[in-house]
Amino acid sequence: MLTRKQHELLMFIHERIKETGVSPSFDEMKEALDLASKSGIHRLITALEERGFIRRLAHRARALEVTKLPEQATTSQPRGRQPFRPDVIQGGGRPMAAEPANDTRELSLMGKIAAGTPIAAIEHETARYPVPEAMLGAGEHYMLEIEGDSMIEAGILNGDLVIIKSTDTATSGEIVVALVEGEEATLKRLRKKGGSIALEPANRNYETRIFGPDQVEVQGKLVGLIRRYH
Repeated sequence: MLTRKQHELLMFIHERIKETGVSPSFDEMKEALDLASKSGIHRLITALEERGFIRRLAHRARALEVTKLPEQATTSQPRGRQPFRPDVIQGGGRPMAAEPANDTRELSLMGKIAAGTPIAAIEHETARYPVPEAMLGAGEHYMLEIEGDSMIEAGILNGDLVIIKSTDTATSGEIVVALVEGEEATLKRLRKKGGSIALEPANRNYETRIFGPDQVEVQGKLVGLIRRYH
């Protein structure tokens, strides 16, 4: 999954190439994203290139090419395997069967996220699972696999698949996907304390981490989870 700024830059480059046939200049990109310097654009372009969304073309001015867009990434089910039909645990803790029906929506599983020490930011779809529409409501959603045990006292266990609503805002006390300093993603309870942001675990063996408001970017908030029994 891309950060908000990475997504904004990718779409700006894509639209400009569609309109003019050439990619925008660094000054145009800096102005479009309201950044203070071109060094931030260089970092964003490097991140997009590493994730395979753009390619630099040699020996050409404004030499950028968009190779894919986020919604174009797909992963098919291996032949011979039946789709996974999970039990879904809602807020009240009562499992209900995710029956194959017209009122389900396939969500992308975007890889693993740490419920413990932060791991690398989520980058791309690895699978798709059907989820009842009644759990989702309006907006875009995706899924992540939990790795770690720092949220076990909130009922979130290692190996659970959490359902996340895409949003860049959250109220204090909500469990969110937090991108720390643009590089590491973690699932924690967000607490706003004055001008600081606390990422609070639900396990007494872990410490709450405190950050400045510009160090944490909300990528989504928890709306449900799926638990697989082996």
